[in-house]
Amino acid sequence: MAIPTIDMVRTGQNINRLRKLAGVSVKDLQDVFGFATPQAIYKWQHGAALPTIDNLVVLAAVLGVKIDDILVMNDAQVVLSA
Repeated sequence: MAIPTIDMVRTGQNINRLRKLAGVSVKDLQDVFGFATPQAIYKWQHGAALPTIDNLVVLAAVLGVKIDDILVMNDAQVVLSA
């Protein structure tokens, strides 16, 4: 069975690129999500963390893209079952 995985670093780079294309600042996203600090957004952009599913839905809406346009997938890895 082939299991796709999310490339966190490339997804973070993509979030940063899409944010800039949309003309949205980190501060704007901080305000949208109600975060006290921008650290979570910086973690997303550096690939240290991924947005939760609910935050990913909001992020896609704010950036005017589909969730699939945000996530960058690695090639599917074949997992052998025991």
